[in-house]
Formats: sequence, structure tokens, C-alpha cells
Amino acid sequence: MSLQEHLPPLSAQFVAHFGEMGSRWGINRTVGQIYALLFIAQRPLNADEIGEALEFSRSNVSMGLKELQSWRLVRLRHFPGDRREYFEAPQDVWEIFRVLAEERRRREIEPTLSMLRTALLEEPANEADRHAQERMRQMHELVERLMTWFDDVQKLAPETALQLMGMGSRVTRVLELKDRVTGKRPRRE
Repeated sequence: MSLQEHLPPLSAQFVAHFGEMGSRWGINRTVGQIYALLFIAQRPLNADEIGEALEFSRSNVSMGLKELQSWRLVRLRHFPGDRREYFEAPQDVWEIFRVLAEERRRREIEPTLSMLRTALLEEPANEADRHAQERMRQMHELVERLMTWFDDVQKLAPETALQLMGMGSRVTRVLELKDRVTGKRPRRE
């Protein structure tokens, strides 16, 4: 049986797409499909149900679930009288976004910031190193500023953050108006 025979067409399409996108997001196809299935499932699923729906081996399901747990994207559930472990994705999409952003920050951005901080403390040996260090300083400042902004957004209530996102082009127009009034020209490169 194929994925389409195990799942309704719209669900199968969503699961297949997440599998395809997985490699672009730094996870493998199996993990992407397991997550997508758990995300759209109406109830928590056990490993056997996941394996059957996706036609994955028990070991592939187990490894995929462990990876998703390490990312904090699935939760383990137990039900009285049932010894099996069940898994579910968080229901709140804002919570999913927040967890993903925190994990990516911890795994990718923090190590980069640490490397940049260390590099900025070094004494440049020559002009090429001075130039490289200046470029690294610029990158460090940008990433630090983005992380400060992100921390501020994370503190907002989901409704407020969604409202802020909806204001995108209006905020840009206000900032452009401020630049015209103050005589500053926006930098476009």
C-alpha cells in the first residue's frame, strides 16, 4: 500500500511535501513525514501506527521520533491500561514556531556567535586579518541585533505578535516617512 492508500488525499499530499522539504530544513525525509503525520493527526499515534501509515520500518520510526523529541517537536503520551508510547505534536502553531526558533538558535546561531566573539578578541596579524575581523564584527552586530529583536518578539503574546506581523508594510512606510522628514536616505544595496 502507498501513502495515498493509508491517508486521505489532502493528508497524503501534506505528509509527502514535508518529507520533500525536510532535507531543505536540515532533517531527513523520514523525520519530516513523521512530523507532518503527527501534526495533522486527530489523536496521538504510537510507533506502529506511524510505521503502518507511512510504510516505514519500526527502527526508522524510532530514530525519527527520537530526533523529533530532541527538537522538542513531539511529546510522549501514555494512556491508562496501554503500555505503548504515543506521540503528538504541540497543538499551538505559535508554540511550534517558538520551539523551532529556539532550537535553531541553540544549534546554529549560538555557536556562530561564540566563534565570532572569539575571533573579535584576537589581535589581527595583518591587513587581511583586520579586514576579515571588521567583516566579522559587522556580522556579529547584525546577528546580535536580530537576536535581541527576536527575544523581544518572543516575549509578546501570540495575538500581539501576529498583529505586528500584519503591520509589515505599514511599519516600513512609517520608517520611510521618518527618513524623509529627518533627511536620512535609506540604504539600499
